[in-house]
Amino acid sequence: MFQKREMRLSGSGGQGVILAAIIFADAAIEDGLNAIQTQSYGPEARGGASKAEVIINDAEINYPKVMKNNLLLALTQKAFENYACDLDEEGVLIIDEDVEIPECVATQKVYKLPILRTASEKIGIPMVANIVSIGVIYEIMCKDIINIETIKNSIAKRVPKATIEKNMQAFEEGINLVRGC
Repeated sequence: MFQKREMRLSGSGGQGVILAAIIFADAAIEDGLNAIQTQSYGPEARGGASKAEVIINDAEINYPKVMKNNLLLALTQKAFENYACDLDEEGVLIIDEDVEIPECVATQKVYKLPILRTASEKIGIPMVANIVSIGVIYEIMCKDIINIETIKNSIAKRVPKATIEKNMQAFEEGINLVRGC
């Protein structure tokens, strides 16, 4: 049975969380689901606060904002501090390895992963951290509703042509982070 997915992706401007959300929405629509994506970012753009929301459902979506946050991606400490309080108590928290979590955080599904380091060290391009994040989120939350070829095609359509191969590698590395490879 399909369950609506409400996801918030957050970080700092320039980390590509908005593009990641757009890619998820594109892929969901391509696979015949309903999806909506919204975004906001600070006036500083690069380095300022950035968040994007994606809602995916097989039924009509009546409200464009996340109401029951099933998943929070926080690539920075500030993003975590700003949005962790809105995570559903049964929601999934995905954070970069450098983000510190206070003991009072209620969720039991926490993935503390080297997302930024994987982009920098394994791929050699820090800017693909968003695509590493897509692989992580896909493996945890979306592989049962979005075909893997559809998400790969959505990535390929949205990144510069010269970087498609590196972005596909970043996507696979994100999946591998979750699988423990």
